[in-house]
Amino acid sequence: MQSVAPHWLWAFFILSVLAALFIDFVVLKKQGAHEVSVKEALNWSIIWVLLSFAFNGLFWWAVYEEHGLQTANTRSMEFLTGYLIEKSLAVDNIFVFLMIFTYFAVPPAFQKRVLMIGIVGAIVLRTVMILLGSWLISEFHWVLYVFGAFLLLTGIKMWWAAGKEPDLESNPALKLLRRVMPVSRRFDEEKFFTVENGKRVATPLFLVIALVGLTDVIFAVDSIPAIFAITTDPFIVLTSNIFAILGLRAMYFLLAAVAAKFHLLSYGLAVILAFIGTKMLLIDVVKIPVVVSLGMVVAILAVTMVASLKTAPKLPARTEG
Repeated sequence: MQSVAPHWLWAFFILSVLAALFIDFVVLKKQGAHEVSVKEALNWSIIWVLLSFAFNGLFWWAVYEEHGLQTANTRSMEFLTGYLIEKSLAVDNIFVFLMIFTYFAVPPAFQKRVLMIGIVGAIVLRTVMILLGSWLISEFHWVLYVFGAFLLLTGIKMWWAAGKEPDLESNPALKLLRRVMPVSRRFDEEKFFTVENGKRVATPLFLVIALVGLTDVIFAVDSIPAIFAITTDPFIVLTSNIFAILGLRAMYFLLAAVAAKFHLLSYGLAVILAFIGTKMLLIDVVKIPVVVSLGMVVAILAVTMVASLKTAPKLPARTEG
């Protein structure tokens, strides 16, 4: 698993992630449980995006020093494209989080802790999956075709599912959790377990964190193969993925306020997945430049967002259980 990134940049990246998590869990924890305002979410979203761009600038400089201008430009463009793809796919993840929070009527003040824990779980999970995926691709080139076919089928499935409201009540994971453990009908602040009638029972917040974790797994399986269509450099795959995740909590509270306005975004994400899957299937036949991939992703997102703002959202149709 060769990478153009020097060892010191790997160390800097790891320290940056640990510092970001420290800020989230230690510094911001002092604020206590509180509802995150749109202004606060917007400010943090901007900060995370700027930090990601700053890191990409540092990455460009490090590669330029060791490999020259052309390689630096190409690799930094791969990071930017991968970051944008992962950020875009995270939007669909956020819509599912919103559905889970709404279904369980999670108070806004408690949502922050659930998202913080979910982000840590996602970082660990994706790191393992990315390193494993990088090894598989380096050993078995044909895995790229498997990823490509999977993304193409996922894009088609996402297109047909767009606009339909998932039936959370029929979710098998939720049914299993309720069957194997007693669950309280009420929240007990931010606790995952409480005591009722002398017995230790789970709170609804525990079910929420379990479903958020399951959602992380599902979306990691969808999104990680997508970035391998852009680059197989493990450093670029990992860093662009993690930087997109670090801003997920702020982006959730920002998009939660305007989710209904972008009702066509799922269709755009479906097209992006289908495009990336097709690119991966044709990787040994047609070499699509990274700048073309970046342009396609930006154009698709722009078209669907503008179209969403110009058209009234339809009432969601419930899926058949």
